[in-house]
Amino acid sequence: MSPETPSDQAVARHGWVQALTTVLAGLLTMGVVAALGLWAAGATDLPDGAFPRVVTATVVTAVGGTVKLAGNAGSLADTKAGLTVIPLSVTLAGALTTAAGFLRPLRHRAVASAGELAGWAARVAVLWLLGLIGLALGARQKFSISLGNGTLGDIGDLLGASPEVGFEADVAQTVLFGLLWLAGVLVLALLVSPGAPLPARLLRFHASVRPAAYAVVALLLVYVALGIVVCLVVAATRGQVTQSLALILLGMPNLVWLALTIGLGATWNGRVHGPFGLPMPHLLDEVLRTPDVSTLNLRSLAAYDGRVWWLLVVNAVLLLSAAFLMAVRSPSHVRAWQHAVHLAVALALAVLMICLVGRVSAHYGLSLLGIGDVGGGLSGDLFLKPELWSAVGLAALWGFVAGFLGALVARPVRKRGEVEIPARPRRPA
Repeated sequence: MSPETPSDQAVARHGWVQALTTVLAGLLTMGVVAALGLWAAGATDLPDGAFPRVVTATVVTAVGGTVKLAGNAGSLADTKAGLTVIPLSVTLAGALTTAAGFLRPLRHRAVASAGELAGWAARVAVLWLLGLIGLALGARQKFSISLGNGTLGDIGDLLGASPEVGFEADVAQTVLFGLLWLAGVLVLALLVSPGAPLPARLLRFHASVRPAAYAVVALLLVYVALGIVVCLVVAATRGQVTQSLALILLGMPNLVWLALTIGLGATWNGRVHGPFGLPMPHLLDEVLRTPDVSTLNLRSLAAYDGRVWWLLVVNAVLLLSAAFLMAVRSPSHVRAWQHAVHLAVALALAVLMICLVGRVSAHYGLSLLGIGDVGGGLSGDLFLKPELWSAVGLAALWGFVAGFLGALVARPVRKRGEVEIPARPRRPA
């Protein structure tokens, strides 16, 4: 039998304590980020001590869970409400923390068996499941809505209509999508991290998958970093400190990844009506706040502000940088057209993910005796959704061109990049 190395022994001792630390770190990070963001947004003023439950509901939505809204306004009145939005700042913070905790015991190794990785992931998943159930059970609350002191308030008192709106997490859907979210985070962590071990049979995918995945994830993180810098500059120059902090801690990826897709030529359709607003620059709210469905793309935004065309330049520079990074991290035998295909696929998948998680939908309505929107400003709706397949196709085209050019630019550097590491042979007994 072959003697075990210290690294082998460390991975073999993956235990429940380490898995618990990983899960708690991920959930705690999301909870802190959500709490700070909601505090900056003014959610601490919510009645009935609802702030902790709102934080819990925010974490639930951040991991893909479902929070249902429900209303009640008495026997002669009715309320209808719905909300679909993912606070991607909270999601990103939790994903980075959970991935780091998952990968930490696996570092310093080139190869690990599939069973070994699956066992470690299963421990994390079991504890994550328990955490999801706890979050889903704690994410529920009801709020009373004041109709005011005018005529509407008098009618409400007369008819016994006291509007309430509340939320409650769907336990089954939260568990299902929360586990899928965890699986995606762990798989992506193994694909992106250059130091993470893979089963020996998967090492041949080093050249095609890992450099491209690493480059695209780096691209997305750079966009977030640039957005944070711009937001901080705006806060410093215009004094919008709390609004900027709320945007950074709750929805910065929602904004900058939307800008990424628009810069690639994608089109989003949306509308803002009533008291709702987007945690985004005034320009977007101005374009979307129209009687009919609005089109959000480079041309429509440029009609309001010509500086939007700079998104094309930013996209081109950052995509070429990502392509260069991918090329220098790849084995030297990979050809330029292969780099192009790899980046095209990776960027198309990234844009597909952005389009799926970046959708926004919200509506609220109040009616008395079947008469809708009796309160005027009490009702409204908001939605934002992409033209999905055109966005994915444009991303693939941009990725192919950038990947080919990046490979040509990186050729004089003559770096060997990552190499495929064969499995370590066993020593004779």
